[in-house]
Parts: sequence; C-alpha cells; structure tokens
Amino acid sequence: MGKIVSTVNQKGGVGKTTTAVNLSAFVGKAGCKTLIIDVDPQGNTTSGLGINKRDIRSSSYELLLGDVPVRDTVIETDFDNLFVIPSNINLAGAEIELADAENRMRVLAMRLAEIKEEYDFIFLDCPPSLGLITINALTASDSVLIPIQCEYYALEGLTQLMNTVRTVKKISNPFLDIEGILLTMYDSRLNLTSQVVKEIKRYFPKQVYRVAIPRNVRLSESPSYGKPICYYDKHSKGCKAYREFSKEFLEKNQKSSDKL
Repeated sequence: MGKIVSTVNQKGGVGKTTTAVNLSAFVGKAGCKTLIIDVDPQGNTTSGLGINKRDIRSSSYELLLGDVPVRDTVIETDFDNLFVIPSNINLAGAEIELADAENRMRVLAMRLAEIKEEYDFIFLDCPPSLGLITINALTASDSVLIPIQCEYYALEGLTQLMNTVRTVKKISNPFLDIEGILLTMYDSRLNLTSQVVKEIKRYFPKQVYRVAIPRNVRLSESPSYGKPICYYDKHSKGCKAYREFSKEFLEKNQKSSDKL
C-alpha cells in the first residue's frame, strides 16, 4: 500500500511546491510509482511539471467534489514513474462548496482510498493556508513534510502549524506523523541562518533532515521551463541538494535510492 505525504506550510515562499515537485521527481527516478496531487488553487505544481492549466479537463477540484472518477483526474507526466492530478483556479471555490458537505474533513481521504494501493508514494502539495483543503490533506495523509525557510519568522509559523497537526490527530487522523522538517533557502554565510537552524533543531532534534536546500538560481528557473530540477540541470547545486534529500527520504522509508 502506498504512503501519502502532505507538504505543508501555511507561510508562502518557503519552497513547499519546489520541494513537492522535486522530491516526487527524484522518487519517480528511483523507480517508485509516484503520484503528486496539486491541491493549491495557484496550480504551481501543475505548471512546474509542464502542464498548461487551460488544457486541464479534470483536476483536484473534481477530485474533491466527486464529480468524476478518481482515476480520470490522473495525468501521466513526461517524467519517470511520475503522475499528477493537476489544479487550476476552480479549486479556489472548493472550500465554500465543501463547507456543508457530510464528513467534510474526510472527503479527500475517502477519494484517495480508491487509488492508494496503486502507488508507492502520493504527495499532496497544499495551499499556503490552514483552511479546509489543507485539513483534508492532513486527514488523508500518513505523514506531513514541512519545508522551513531559514529566516527569523520560521518558528512562529511552525508553532501554528504544529497546533493544527495536533488538532487533526485528535479529531480526524490519529495516525498522522511528522515525516520530517526540511530546511530551505539555506545560506551558511549568514549568522541568522545558523541561529534559526540551531533553534529548529533544539525543538525538533530527531525530525530535521541532514540535508539543507541552498538558494540556487537554477532551482528557481526550472519551474518556468516546466521541469523538475533533475531534468532541467542535473549538475546544479539545487539538483545535488534535492538528490541527497530524496535519498535520505527514501532510506527513511526503506526504499532503494540506488538509481539516484
């Protein structure tokens, strides 16, 4: 049975989508059948995988509202073992439409139960908020992956997110775990970076990944070309960092990373 991992941080601009896209691409390269679901109305994961949002027939909106069979929302990408359920602006209205639904926090979990066994990993790229869509994602997930930018306000947002995770565990998903905390936009030259890293590791001594993702121009460029970094520039610092992070992720999940 596959594992469902939500990539979550209610703070925007922390590398959440970059992490979801590149981790899923590397996991696919490693030989794991992988599905990434874009549940962010901005649709950055969708465009980052080279999919034109205007050409989408079925999306995560239809997935959540149950308008079409789950498998009809899945698109095969141009990348190894990687499939996607895309998103577009229609998803922006989903929270209002879900508000009166029966079991409104469990809608996504019930839908994904139909296909969970077909994939090794299912990644959910969540919106930068802690609304009903993110709650659905956390309720459907086995674990949550938290990218954190190495800056002053990082811990403030993390506290709020952890409160939400605890609430979801209590109300709708008692088995939800922390997959890990990934440090992003890391710059070893800055004293502030070292202070933030030290503080995060003090609060979460066993959950911070060894690998940190540096600021990297090629990493920032790759979404505009519709490619994960390992298909855009495999020699860049950003690619090397995400490769090592993906190896660490796979090892923790007892999957082979030999192909990376």
